[in-house]
Amino acid sequence: MNLTLTQRLSAVFAVLLLACCGVSAWLQIRSNDVHEMEVVQGLSKGLAEHIARNAELMDANGLKPDAVRRLFGQLMVVNPSVEVYLLDSSGHIDGHAAPAGHLKRDHVDLAPVRRLLDGDPLPILGDDPRSVDGRKVFSAAPLRQDGHDASGYIYVVLLGEAHDQLAARGVASEALQTTLWSMGLVALLCLLAGLTAFALITRPLRRLTDAMRHLDAQGEPAAMPVVPVPHGGESETNDEIAVLEAAFGQMAERIGDQWRTLTRQDQERRELLANISHDLRTPLASLHGYLETLSLKADTLNEADRHRYLAIALDQSRKVGGLAQALFELARLEHGFVQPSLEHFSLTDLVQDVFQKFELAAEARNVRLVAILPRHVPAVVADLGMIERVLTNLLDNAIRHTPSGGAVEIELLHQEGKVSVTVSDTGPGIPRELLEGLFRRPFNVGGARRGGGLGLLIVYRMLELNHSHIRLVDREDRGATFCFALPTLATPTTATGS
Repeated sequence: MNLTLTQRLSAVFAVLLLACCGVSAWLQIRSNDVHEMEVVQGLSKGLAEHIARNAELMDANGLKPDAVRRLFGQLMVVNPSVEVYLLDSSGHIDGHAAPAGHLKRDHVDLAPVRRLLDGDPLPILGDDPRSVDGRKVFSAAPLRQDGHDASGYIYVVLLGEAHDQLAARGVASEALQTTLWSMGLVALLCLLAGLTAFALITRPLRRLTDAMRHLDAQGEPAAMPVVPVPHGGESETNDEIAVLEAAFGQMAERIGDQWRTLTRQDQERRELLANISHDLRTPLASLHGYLETLSLKADTLNEADRHRYLAIALDQSRKVGGLAQALFELARLEHGFVQPSLEHFSLTDLVQDVFQKFELAAEARNVRLVAILPRHVPAVVADLGMIERVLTNLLDNAIRHTPSGGAVEIELLHQEGKVSVTVSDTGPGIPRELLEGLFRRPFNVGGARRGGGLGLLIVYRMLELNHSHIRLVDREDRGATFCFALPTLATPTTATGS
């Protein structure tokens, strides 16, 4: 059967409760019977002694039949449930008033009789002459002859055959029925209380189950479980279900975060591939077109056109090579194939070296290069090659997106044990709607895609490996302004400004 945990617990509890009630009812009935026998035997313990003392049932010739019949008749009128028997010294039944065929044995075990006469605790059960193996409470006393004990006993069964017949017909069961009805009512109340308790106890489990069922394929639960945190922290609770619920909540939250990260990374990968495909398509198409033109019109083109076509094809091939190299480098950085080799060096010297590489490109675009370098800038600790590549990418992007007559500025500032590097330009800047994914994917400005997307990704990964982070800051009268910081050595180095 497909039952829930609450239903299974309730079913087991109901079965156990019914079993306990059955055992309790049997014990109650048994206790009532034993108590009744103890009370009857205690009250009638002296009955046989009274009969033996006040009734002359024997003379010198033995039993007196008239006296025995008269005694049995009187007792039956007074108490129909008692049965009187006369036993000899060996327990053989010498006299009785049982109807024909009702006597099932002719001998009674005298051991219980002796125990009763010795005053053992009640109830004491003796043989029932009207049953093959039945035992009943009784009263017994030695027979008397002329006021003296004789060889024999008066044996009185206190709850005889008439009592059994009335009990079997239910005449005396009203009290027992009341008891059983009371026990049934108590059992029903216990069952309701138990089911309510199970429902309350398993409510956190049901809430946890619902949360797990709503944990969809995207790794985000539709409804996170509400976990009550105990005062003072979770370590103070001993509730295993609460601990499990808290653990699941944390696990679901981590799964959700991880899935959202994977989803974002997958989306970025798709966008990156789409953008890279777009970047590669243009130079490849141009390269293919000019090479095809050279191939088809080689005999008709003059020397100048051939050189111009070859120059354009070479320029496009360099773009393709640069993109391929950037992709390869980014893949190595993201998959951990490149690890930084830390060393101390002067950022001032590095900035000046990078400026020298871009002097011609800046002059060709009529862009000024400005370096603000304090006289005393401490040496920094980082991977020299990676930081050079960071500055190269940032400077290349800034020069390419700065209009003619503009300026690109690099400023170093030593503060709080670090040297901050700020690279800014006087270009159009970056719109706010593109800032969130700036360092995660190539981006577009005004419908035209900025080609520095891969370069910024490489910058971001390299600075991460050097335990630094790049950020975009707002500065008045400036375009895009990037800033990052590197840790310094304790001893400052002397540098020149330019």
